[in-house]
Amino acid sequence: MKEATQDLNMTMVVVISVGVLMTFFFYFLWPILYSNFEVKSQCSKAACNCTVEARETIDGVEYCTQCKINGEPVDNMKCLYKG
Repeated sequence: MKEATQDLNMTMVVVISVGVLMTFFFYFLWPILYSNFEVKSQCSKAACNCTVEARETIDGVEYCTQCKINGEPVDNMKCLYKG
């Protein structure tokens, strides 16, 4: 009987540990990953004007600022300059 109790205790430790890790992932990491995915997918659909005048540098990274999706300009959209 003592061995069965030990197995149950270890099972509960594993279940609680998995629950804590899943909570950390879905409440802290997933929103960051999802927002990054959304931005990258929008930038892949956009047609951006990446001339020198249309670029903006933030913390040493260049972004294209004049982007259009389906021919319509999008305000406040910055896509990474890959040139």
